[in-house]
Amino acid sequence: MAAAARAALPRPFLPLHSSSRHSYRLAIPPSPAPRLRGGGAATSITAAAAPLQQQVTTGRLGDVIEAQQFDRAALNEIFEVAREMEAVERGSHGAPSRVLEGFLMATLFYEPSTRTRLSFEAAMRRLGGEVLTTENAREFSSAAKGETLEDTIRTVEGYSDIIVLRHFESGAARRAADTVNIPVINAGDGPGQHPTQALLDVYTIKREIGTLDGIKLGLVGDLANGRTVRSLAYLIAKYKDIKIYFVSPDVVKMKDDIKDYLNSQGVQWEESSDLLEVASKCDVIYQTRIQKERFGERIDLYEAARGKYIVDKKVLDVLPKHAVIMHPLPRLDEITADVDSDPRAAYFRQAKNGLYIRMALLKLLLVGH
Repeated sequence: MAAAARAALPRPFLPLHSSSRHSYRLAIPPSPAPRLRGGGAATSITAAAAPLQQQVTTGRLGDVIEAQQFDRAALNEIFEVAREMEAVERGSHGAPSRVLEGFLMATLFYEPSTRTRLSFEAAMRRLGGEVLTTENAREFSSAAKGETLEDTIRTVEGYSDIIVLRHFESGAARRAADTVNIPVINAGDGPGQHPTQALLDVYTIKREIGTLDGIKLGLVGDLANGRTVRSLAYLIAKYKDIKIYFVSPDVVKMKDDIKDYLNSQGVQWEESSDLLEVASKCDVIYQTRIQKERFGERIDLYEAARGKYIVDKKVLDVLPKHAVIMHPLPRLDEITADVDSDPRAAYFRQAKNGLYIRMALLKLLLVGH
């Protein structure tokens, strides 16, 4: 979101990463006033001044662009609201929530999606909001005619209160956020990041394991192209005494920028080629598919990488009883179907948690805590 317009909007007051371009000294009002739509221009109701004891130094969550923008205080607030959203979702079957009544969310997806797009749309509707959606915008929008992302985003801004963007280019979400005056949520930008997936992943680990400090995490599969594992590595580094194991074929090893970041945060990491050994040590095995769409014409490299590391009964036999298996989905054959019945298979619970996290983000971005 453009900085000048963002400063005028009352948003949830969550801390940002210290390097963010939107870091301010702000007072936290007890209940931030919602934005109003009026002729396409964003206006606001003046909120009552916060009591002195509630004033703290913090920053605004204006957009959700990258996992490292959040600190632990922000994560705790998001997770607290997500727990509230579990109750809201259960109650919505009888008396639908009206928290976001009158708000419109635009989902603009240039790459295929099932869980992310549908969970965002379900989240908005569960909270009483409405949805404008386009699927496969790369082919079925004016992008096919050569329209720039910036022009498309400016146009969609006129129709909506918040934009959820998935794009095939790394950095596209930041470009969009710098273009418009309403919140932008990065729903995946090529091989870059997927911050809302990382949020739901960390939330799932907390719900399943009971703690985030001191865990051992095995990241398996396509670590070079997988935006989910990149974002998860950034986010889990916020916690103490973390150990990460990277298990992947040589052609899709984790990139050096993530390793350098983990080193800068004092996070231990280790590369291994032995999935069974790693599984025996971990609290979480996070499996990912080898992403054929990222290999271009080098199908030979894809075929060489696919199927090298599979979570099956052999992995379950060595996996600790308290541990869980996660996967951002969709899966192909990297987790065998007979694993699904094991209580440690958490990937469908993980997908459901995506609804609660996205409900929480929409609430926090549009009307506050």
